[in-house]
Amino acid sequence: MKTASLIAHESNDREGDSSPIALARTTIRRRSTLVLSAAFVIALLALLTSCSSDSDKPADEAKPEPKGPELITARSAFQKVYVAARGWNLDAKPYRLESVASSDGNGHDGKWAIWRGSFASATQRSEKTYTWSGSAADGAPARGINPGTEDSYTASNASTQVFDMAFLKIDSDQAEEVAQKHGGDKILEKAPDTPVIYICDWNHNTNELTWHVIYGAAREGAKLAVDINASTGEFIRVEK
Repeated sequence: MKTASLIAHESNDREGDSSPIALARTTIRRRSTLVLSAAFVIALLALLTSCSSDSDKPADEAKPEPKGPELITARSAFQKVYVAARGWNLDAKPYRLESVASSDGNGHDGKWAIWRGSFASATQRSEKTYTWSGSAADGAPARGINPGTEDSYTASNASTQVFDMAFLKIDSDQAEEVAQKHGGDKILEKAPDTPVIYICDWNHNTNELTWHVIYGAAREGAKLAVDINASTGEFIRVEK
């Protein structure tokens, strides 16, 4: 009986052990559990925050593709440079409108990406050019209106006689259609890569506004040049 009683007493001591060592072990276990739980919660919150942050980020915006050339006819370009010239001087009048050849066009449809208008002011006795550009070619003027330098102007100069914009009724694409019927078609049939440029000015000999449709990169050495009335669209002549 004494042995059984002793065993039972020892067993009860283990189950209800309240010694300092036992209490310390229990405290360590509980703190370890709390630390692990806290670490788990912190890790979970960090993961959720990262996911939320990533979802809030906008998708990478696609880089805009380089803008291509803007090809327009002479009258469209003339309206742009004329407004700029009137801002320079209210009495500014045009004396020449011309296309500028570039690598992003050929002018076969009467359109170019660069046009230059030359204007004169009688009151200021000065002249100034304005170039409109829609070109994407290397070395081309910046897109939009590009003013030139101001220079002196002499009204008696036959090559720079001003004209009223109301005379410009025939656009460059219409002039090209007429020129094609007077030898231009044969030129492009033999050499399709030939550029077609356009110059519009006042003919002081006949007192009419004239389109010069030129098959070549420049007037000098051109394969063909056809003159057309810029007010009526009538064929005038083939330049010699």
